[in-house]
Amino acid sequence: MKNLFQFLAEAGTSRASEQAAKLNLKSDGHGGWIDSRGKFVAKTEGGKLVFTNKRGPKQDEGPVQQMAKRRADDDLAGAPLQQKPAPKKAKPEEGEGEGGEGEGDTLTTAFGRFNPPTAGHEKLLQAARKAAAGGALKIYPSRTQDPKKNPLDPDMKISYMKKMFPDFEEEIINDAEMVSIFDVLITASEDGFKNVNIIVGADRQAEFENLATKYNGELYDFDNIRVISAGVRDADAAGVEGMSASKLRKAVADDDLDTFKRGMPKKVKDADAQAIFDAVRTGMKVKKKKAEVKELWRIAPRLDQKGLREQYINENIFNIGDLVESLNTGLVGRIIRRGANHLICLTKEENMFKSWIRDVMEYSEVKMKSRMRDKKHPNMLIGTTGYRKNAQAMVAGQEKILNFNIKEFINKYRKK
Repeated sequence: MKNLFQFLAEAGTSRASEQAAKLNLKSDGHGGWIDSRGKFVAKTEGGKLVFTNKRGPKQDEGPVQQMAKRRADDDLAGAPLQQKPAPKKAKPEEGEGEGGEGEGDTLTTAFGRFNPPTAGHEKLLQAARKAAAGGALKIYPSRTQDPKKNPLDPDMKISYMKKMFPDFEEEIINDAEMVSIFDVLITASEDGFKNVNIIVGADRQAEFENLATKYNGELYDFDNIRVISAGVRDADAAGVEGMSASKLRKAVADDDLDTFKRGMPKKVKDADAQAIFDAVRTGMKVKKKKAEVKELWRIAPRLDQKGLREQYINENIFNIGDLVESLNTGLVGRIIRRGANHLICLTKEENMFKSWIRDVMEYSEVKMKSRMRDKKHPNMLIGTTGYRKNAQAMVAGQEKILNFNIKEFINKYRKK
């Protein structure tokens, strides 16, 4: 029979293991924990994870990754090919003075859709640089792509952003692993940052503040988290304050190039604005000929909140059990509660988040490669790689050929 001390020790280890699992950490078998890069970052003390990594010279380039494959049609779409980032300066050792030229202990970051980028986003980036005050600054565009609300794919979008905002070219990061704001914060914590500033629009400040502080000490560990507003956005204003990606998507649907150009930063040339306009139109799959915008609540929900609410009240969208993605934070979760105009959702890691119905979209699993949609349900969504694997496994004689790629097979053995 276990004594009290054995029971307490096992309970503490279990809590630490659960916390490590949420952070995707692996045990080294001796009470230590290793991150996804194979770096020793924490150890178990008193039933909790204690992070041991300190600020110092980094051995790699951090989360910045080069695109695995350059888009073949970048030039055709008007988006410049991205260049390799300049070598980073070595960071100073901890305690090497204060107010120096190194990144320091504070990261300033912004996570957003930027789809498409607008003059209003330039104001956000400027507010982020001001808050960074010479320290580390990283801008992470989201990774979601769909015809309605996110017409530009991540690589093309980031190429346009670097061309539209050349003063921030090095700070705009193209990293496929930064899918949500949690990914950004966990990586920053693993990299040893002690404090973080998150720059958002005023209408999203409360959402980010509640979410980021709620899981501090559980998913990541910061001394201070500040969510800073980049300024109030007035949808009815005529200038930069009233500019939004929703308005530009509607302008594309209306074939209104003049309105679209007014939403671009002043330095953007007409030819570049035309190229971005065409790229957004291609992504939205709308015809060039001007036509009445249908389902505006899907394309720009902020501009048709009445239509959105009618769909919601009639339970045509966002029902209990549906998977949705937060357009602001990138989090994906299943709806567990429907409010008057908001949703309470739970991620697969059982992290809870709240979003207004205008700030979420139906989650698509079309790119899902896994055979399982979750721990209990197989992926049976037609069009996905996982569905193809499941269907193929049901065919006699092919049970073991689960990763067979018919296209690769044909291309390999067809006659030259």
